[in-house]
Amino acid sequence: MSEYKHGSMDITEQKKTFALFIKGCIWLSGISAGVLIFLAIFNS
Repeated sequence: MSEYKHGSMDITEQKKTFALFIKGCIWLSGISAGVLIFLAIFNS
């Protein structure tokens, strides 16, 4: 069994995936807020 060295694993794919996830959450939040504002303005 090899010895574990902290910080030696390549995590570039995890960083890309997490950045994409955060970007998607931001877009979804913005779209949701836009839909709610649209409904609040034009519902009456």
